Amino acid sequence: MADYYETLGVSRDASDDDIKKAYRKLSRKYHPDIAGPEFEDKFKEVNSAYEVLSDPDKRRMFNQGIDPNAPGGGAGTGYGAADFGDIFNMFSQGFGAGFGSPNPIPRTQPGRDSLASLSVELKTAVFGSKEKLDVRMYAVCDDCNGSGSADGSAPQTCPDCHGTGAVQRVVRSILGQMMSTDTCPRCEGHGTILPHPCPTCNGHGRVQKQRSITVSVPAGIQDGTRLRLSGQGEVGEGGGPAGDLYVDITVRPDDTFTRDGNDLHCWIRIPMTWAVLGHKTQIDTFDGEQDVTIPAGSQPDDTVSLENLGVTRLNREERGKLIVHLEVSIPQKLSNQEKKLISDFEELSKESKLDGKPQQASKPLNKAKGFFEKLRHAFS
Repeated sequence: MADYYETLGVSRDASDDDIKKAYRKLSRKYHPDIAGPEFEDKFKEVNSAYEVLSDPDKRRMFNQGIDPNAPGGGAGTGYGAADFGDIFNMFSQGFGAGFGSPNPIPRTQPGRDSLASLSVELKTAVFGSKEKLDVRMYAVCDDCNGSGSADGSAPQTCPDCHGTGAVQRVVRSILGQMMSTDTCPRCEGHGTILPHPCPTCNGHGRVQKQRSITVSVPAGIQDGTRLRLSGQGEVGEGGGPAGDLYVDITVRPDDTFTRDGNDLHCWIRIPMTWAVLGHKTQIDTFDGEQDVTIPAGSQPDDTVSLENLGVTRLNREERGKLIVHLEVSIPQKLSNQEKKLISDFEELSKESKLDGKPQQASKPLNKAKGFFEKLRHAFS
């Protein structure tokens, strides 16, 4: 008997919330549309484990050594799991026809929701765009148009279950011989059979196809956002209505800009003379080249803000800032003439008159007061 707790990676005393969280994580990890068709069996194991552990009655049976998902009720102890499983089956389905039979399963079923991932550039998050997403999922079978029938003939009543979708069998239990109701194997619980099932889809009305979907990524979208595309999921059995497609958005890191909320940040390295005297230059942005004015007396790690060049605010036309961080390049090697010029400047500067000792404090000092200390260190 499979250990459903081990399948979901939870302890036997796990709460309902713990079981639900573990299931969501694993179902997303092993979903065939994401992990690939080779993980379909693993995905079914996870779903089977959750089906049992999320149901209080089935979980109680499993804790007693009975697998509700196994044929005949699973393995157990005492009088045998088949006895207890059949008893549970009879009670849940009404002891057969005398107490009512389960309804046949409609051939047309709604499709499941699907999950996919899409990676976009930071520029896409700034302005928004329409992105192409290739997915593989169930779609309507073109050969039978979703009917499941090769020649278009209507389904006929199943001769084994007479349209009920269920068959009865006699089983032995601790109470003696009793009647059990099971899904009809011939019609798979539909109550009807197709005289000539479509060979392409085996009568299911759907096949797996590769599809190309256009995803509208809104401007200002955050990394990790999940978009919902209504009716873009997989088609159901018998060509039933499609479920929804959920798309997880990942915003790739950019080589030039870093995002912080709706603001963009970048760093530029400037010569010492630009910082001292001021300078006007240009930088590349997502809006093309833009002028940047570096104020005279700029210090290392100072910033210059460019309005309305950041990320578009979600569902609004406003944009954040582009914040330019200044990295002042202190020359490592100076010629004698350069050293003399800076020494002369230092003599004329009020900043350098420290009576031979630097300022000292228990917290960072004003950046401007430490600038020439870096110059002094560079050519000392």
